[in-house]
Amino acid sequence: QVQLVESGGGLVQAGGSLRLSCAASGRTFSSYSMAWLRQAPGKERELAAAISWNGGTTYYPDSVKGRFTISRDNAKNTVYLQMNGLKPEDTAVYYCAAGNSGISALTRMDSYSYWGQGTQVTVSS
Repeated sequence: QVQLVESGGGLVQAGGSLRLSCAASGRTFSSYSMAWLRQAPGKERELAAAISWNGGTTYYPDSVKGRFTISRDNAKNTVYLQMNGLKPEDTAVYYCAAGNSGISALTRMDSYSYWGQGTQVTVSS
């Protein structure tokens, strides 16, 4: 069982930066793949970034590649999402998620079994 708590969301102007954090409970955090997913109003939830259990493999969709960076600190049971060059279309609720299906399932949203409550990110134009 993993419990996830996100923080760091807020309101920022276009071109600005935010850093999201996700604190996880449980002693097995280091064995989980982690991801950030987002859902904008009226749109389906989408994967924003994912990282393997040891940080050796990451994934970004084209929409955020080069602007977002996912990282993790297994000693602190925390995963981060650094977001630079934010655009109004990045406005969404951002969710942290954990899964233990391995690297092959890193990009599959259905492989993530545990979810946080979400944090709102709003980018003004």
